Amino acid sequence: MPHFNIEYSANLDGRVDFGKLCRRILREALATGLFEVGAVRVRAGRFEHYAIADDLPENAFIDMSFRIGAGRSLKDRQRAGEAIFAAVVEELQPLFETPHFALSFEIREIDPALNWKKNAIHPRLRKSAPASVREAG
Repeated sequence: MPHFNIEYSANLDGRVDFGKLCRRILREALATGLFEVGAVRVRAGRFEHYAIADDLPENAFIDMSFRIGAGRSLKDRQRAGEAIFAAVVEELQPLFETPHFALSFEIREIDPALNWKKNAIHPRLRKSAPASVREAG
């Protein structure tokens, strides 16, 4: 179930390749070995209306949230978060050269008693994946 959501201000259009950023985050999440290939989803949503800090029109934001299933240690969650955040900072480095950009990231663990899902992708990928990938779910 790892779902990675990116919310961003519309004034970042043309300044950030969000498709590329989503693919980079996907690769980084999978590289941790903590998540099954068929489970990870990364998506970005543009926000047209927002007010940031002192309300200057050049102020921009990206807020990232990673919802993951319960059961991973704090150390593993921190390791994954640090790797993903470092990759995102690298991708977005030019934005930090201005005093008008804010980046935030949070990992949330989902309560298994309050989580429902049905996935047709898992069975397909599990049939073709090596055992090491199937066990990483």
